[in-house]
Amino acid sequence: MNAVLIQNMLSEKEATAYVASAGFRAGSVGSVGTELEWVVRDPAAPLSRPMPDRLREAVRDLPDPLPGGGRITIEPGGQLELSSGVGASLGECVADTRADMALLTAAVETAGLRLEGGGLDMLRPAFRVLDTPRYEALERFNDRSGPEGRVVACNSASVQVCLDSGDDSDGWLGYQRRWWLADAMGPLLLAIFANSPGTAGGHRWRSTRQVLRFAMDPSRTRAPRMTDDPRKEWARYALAAKVSVVASEDGQDWTAPEGLTMRDWLRGGGPRPVTYIDLEMHLGTLVPPVRPRGYLEFRMIDQQDGENWVVPVALVTGLMDDPVTAERAAAVVAPLRSLRRHHDWVTAARRGLREPGLAEAATACFSLALEGLERLGAPGDIMAAVAEFAERYPVRGRCPADDVAARRVRSAVAA
Repeated sequence: MNAVLIQNMLSEKEATAYVASAGFRAGSVGSVGTELEWVVRDPAAPLSRPMPDRLREAVRDLPDPLPGGGRITIEPGGQLELSSGVGASLGECVADTRADMALLTAAVETAGLRLEGGGLDMLRPAFRVLDTPRYEALERFNDRSGPEGRVVACNSASVQVCLDSGDDSDGWLGYQRRWWLADAMGPLLLAIFANSPGTAGGHRWRSTRQVLRFAMDPSRTRAPRMTDDPRKEWARYALAAKVSVVASEDGQDWTAPEGLTMRDWLRGGGPRPVTYIDLEMHLGTLVPPVRPRGYLEFRMIDQQDGENWVVPVALVTGLMDDPVTAERAAAVVAPLRSLRRHHDWVTAARRGLREPGLAEAATACFSLALEGLERLGAPGDIMAAVAEFAERYPVRGRCPADDVAARRVRSAVAA
């Protein structure tokens, strides 16, 4: 066996400790980041899918990183993703990301393409345009559960909000309470920003993107259990999840053995010993609605139209990073939690803010967030965007998916 590989072999005990510590890095709260995925379309050929070479050419003259610290990547189906730099505050993150988005949008439009808001491309069949061993293996893994994985990988787009895990305190800035609040708010955030109406499994959904995620392998997509020890639970979840990719340096297939969990692999059930690189790759492929990666990733939010991506970034920050607001928000969302936690997520994806309890809680949380943003010193234009969104959607019991569905009805009538 390769000497370097032996040196980097992991035991189950070492892997458990690593996942627990890496998932929640304790520290001060205040940093904000976001990842913005966009479906890319050619208006002249709306049913075609721009290939990677054309996408690379479109952004070829942009610096890497962009002036605001953002980086551009191409996703499996040809979506473009802008990963922001880490802002020391919400205002800094939004200002830098807006500047980087302006450059990206201009470059894409110059190339004759368009970035589309919305959580799911409903026009084109799912088709992977990136041929890398990792994405090929992920596709084969997802195909074992059904066709949903291909659609999510190739046709979906989201707004991810990234906040600090929290400190070691017992308060609402401590990582234990922040983890609980992030999970408790998750279905509500899903309902507020649902923006991918469609039909799946015989039901109509406000966020088809998220319900397709839940239809994938549940060991990797559903929310972890809530316990008094988030680090221990996250390590349990990660090691119990199925492995989707086994990297190979000799050009061989990266497909993971069927049914192999990370714990199985660590106990000798895989094709070779596990290394830290394998474990990190495994953690990077897990997609629960809230994912701890040293910070908290909120992954349940559909992409929004235009600059409305600012609203979820601001709303989550306002509710989480001001301790007074966080405590009040916890009181609002706690009654929404049922004993069937997965049912809460599915209801939010299906009903959006047509669910009365969610609509009332959304209105309350927007008001609380505005108070929290003011205490955090958020810029006035960000607060105005949050207030305008609140009046247009939660106050009326609506979400962006309702606009999309109404436009489709008008188009059908006109046709």
